Order: sequence, then structure tokens, then C-alpha cells
Amino acid sequence: MDNNRYVAKKGESLYLIARTRGLETRQLAQANPDIQNVFDDLENQMVVFPDALCPNGFLYTIQAGDTYFQLAQRFGTTVAAIEQANPAADPNNLRIGQVICIPQAPAPPVCPNGFLYTVQAGDTYFQLAQRFGTTVAAIQQANPGVNPNNLQIGQVICIPQAAPTVCPGFLYTIQAGDTYFLLAQRFGTTVAAIQQANPGVNPNNLQIGQVICIPQAAPPTVCPGFLYTIQAGDTYFLLAQRFGTTVAAIEQANPGVNPNNLQIGQVICIPT
Repeated sequence: MDNNRYVAKKGESLYLIARTRGLETRQLAQANPDIQNVFDDLENQMVVFPDALCPNGFLYTIQAGDTYFQLAQRFGTTVAAIEQANPAADPNNLRIGQVICIPQAPAPPVCPNGFLYTVQAGDTYFQLAQRFGTTVAAIQQANPGVNPNNLQIGQVICIPQAAPTVCPGFLYTIQAGDTYFLLAQRFGTTVAAIQQANPGVNPNNLQIGQVICIPQAAPPTVCPGFLYTIQAGDTYFLLAQRFGTTVAAIEQANPGVNPNNLQIGQVICIPT
């Protein structure tokens, strides 16, 4: 007896062997087509286990709608490889419940200048290019064997890194509702500066989860008072009342800030 074949003992049937081995009777029967009845006594007969039929991959049970093309895309292999692993199967007449061999997926795509990414529901090359600061053409070039119009959940592709740029500030992950204008206001910079720091990003199509560079705000001017971080509900009027100054003085100390669009976390100068 080895891992792939077994000589049945007296009283053993395919059904009994399948139960003993934790296999599906149907799969074991398909691996032994010469045995007509799964309940027959197989004393001294050789039984082939399903793994022997697919030594370099795994067995898969056909579901409604499956095709070799879709399976190849889903499991990162090719139609030709599946056909070669299943010479007796008719790819044009797959049946629900039929068991075939999915050959071992090829090694992950070579991705020396980027990173491997697992496709999620709804992903497209366009969205991925926007999210990771690259282009559709670059992703296509990095994945020559992948059909971009038929990405499969769980499929692994290469995302080429965007050309490295020095970020004169810090990296920020886009949240729902973010715009360059709101980010400029929140972090004390300008829309133009954010655009210049992110030349490959479309500001009109920011994606949640996309990482961009927020350039450092211009060196702070001398603050004749102290720096204050905006909290929920703050206005210049309330701040002036709280700290014993005036709205005009706060405006004068913060010439680049829009008092009508204060952002939580924004840092301003409160003059004494």
C-alpha cells in the first residue's frame, strides 16, 4: 500500500474505503472507472485514490456555469494545462458534479519592481491603477498572461510600483469624502502643492484606500501666540471669545486659512 494505491481486503468496497479514508465515494468511483458497483467486495483488487490522478494539483468538482477558461483564470493556470491534466474529459460538455484535475498553479508572476496583489470583488485595472498610483498600461505589461476583462476573486497579479518620488511631507490614505481642497485645508497646505507632490494621481477620481503624499505645509510664520489644533465645532468667533483675542487678529495670524472651512485636526495660530 502507498499513498496513491491500495489493495483491498476481504469485505472492503469502494463505499467502505471512501468512508474509512474520509473521501467522497463519487470521487473514488471516478478514480476507478473499472469498478461498476461501489458496494462490491473488492478483495485483492487495486484501488486508485483520487490524488494519484492529480499529483501536481488538486481535484475540483464542476459547478453550474464552469468552463475551462473561467477555471484557468480563477486558479491562475491555463486552459491548455487543464486539458492536458484531464485527457478523458470533454471541455465542451462539463457536467455539474464531475470531478476534474486542476493542475498546480504556475509560480506567482515575477514582480521585481512592485508587489503581488490578490484581486478582490469589483477590482478593475483602472481602479487598481488609480489606487496604487500607476497606470493600466503598466499593470497590463506586468501581467502579460492575465485577461483584464475577466479578473477573478483570489487571482494574484503584479502591481508595478509607481515611479518613486520623494514625499516632502507624509503619506496619507484617502478616506470617504476626501478632496484635494479639503486635504489642503486640513493639513495647512495648498491644492497646487498636493498636485505637484502626486503627479500620477487624478484628483477628480480619488479612491478610498489610495495612498498619496501630503506635502509639508510651508514653514510656519512667526506666531505671536501659540499653535492650536481645531476641534469639532470651533469657529474664529468662539476661539476669539475663549482666548481673549479678536476674529480679525486670528485672521491676520493665519492668512492662508479659510475661516469658513475649518477642519478638525487643522493647526492654526492663536495670537495672544
